[in-house]
This record gives sequence, C-alpha cells and structure tokens, in this order.
Amino acid sequence: MTLWFKARRVQAALGPALVAFAVLVVVAHDQYVQLPSLLTARGNRVFLMQLVPLVVTSALAYSLAQAVAEIEAVAQRKVRRLDAALITAVVVAALAAGLLTGGISGSPEASMAGRNVLFLTGLMLVARTFNEQAATAVPVGWVLAVMFIGYRDFNRPWPWAVTLHPSDYLPTYGFCLLVFAAGLIAHVRFRRL
Repeated sequence: MTLWFKARRVQAALGPALVAFAVLVVVAHDQYVQLPSLLTARGNRVFLMQLVPLVVTSALAYSLAQAVAEIEAVAQRKVRRLDAALITAVVVAALAAGLLTGGISGSPEASMAGRNVLFLTGLMLVARTFNEQAATAVPVGWVLAVMFIGYRDFNRPWPWAVTLHPSDYLPTYGFCLLVFAAGLIAHVRFRRL
C-alpha cells in the first residue's frame, strides 16, 4: 500500500493540488474576465472558477499516469479499486471545498467549481480509457470550448455547456454525478494496464 501511495504521488501532487484548489476558490471565487465570444456580438464573462477545476483534474491525471503496469498487474491488492477510492476522495474534498466556500461567501461560482470537478474528472477518466495522453487534454479542451462558444447569448449557456449552468440547477448536478460515475466505472473496468 505504501508503494502504491508513493507511486500515485499523493503527497507530492494530489495534496498540493487540493490545497491550491481550495485557496483559489476562497481567494478568487468572484473574479472574472471579459473574453470575446465566437458566437455572439457581446463578450463572455468568464469566471476564474471555470479554470480552477483543471488544477484537480490535471493532478489526478498525472497521479494515475504514474502507474507501474508490470508491478500492478501482479499486485495482491486491487489497485484499480484503490485508485477509485483515491479519485473519489479527491473529488469529494474538492466538492466540499467549493460548496463550503460558496455557502459561506454566498458565491454561486465557488459552488460551481466544486460541481465542475465532478464533471471534468469523469470526462478525464472516460478519455483515459481510450487514450491515456488525452486524459489531461480533454478537460482543458472542454473548458476552452465552453469559454468561447458555450453561450448562446450573454449569460445564457447552451444545454451542452454544463460547466456554465447555475450552481443551484439540480439536473446539472445529477448529470455531473452520472459522468463521474461513468468515469469511475470506465477506470475500474476498462482501463488498460
């Protein structure tokens, strides 16, 4: 277990990523920039919280990429289940940080950051089953696409742009949970060693 813990870089990568995520959510939950839109005449207001979940998903992708396939193929412990537990713990911690900050500060963007970690992590895990190198690129590509073409007009996101939906919209939470669950199942069942 100690070898798995060290191989996954829990203290070196995941711990600092979670701390950075929490600090960014607390400090910059209401910060935004105006970016040009490719679909509308007005600009898109993009909160920093749209980018912050990438800290967690990138650290998770890096951590999972540290697998030593030869050793893990013959391991006595269920390494994929340990990975699933680690992924779930990291995502729950990020979700809690976002919801707690959002509840205390009254910032819906902070709550959205936690919810978006669910969705982007699920997306990363599904992409990882097809191509491990795409694991980090897919969430980044999603966030960039949403930033530039996610709004149908000012402050009205398209239905597919779930990371822009209001934080109190429960169907989006349900969809994000489904994507996360699909990612975990794909990781445990279909991941290549």
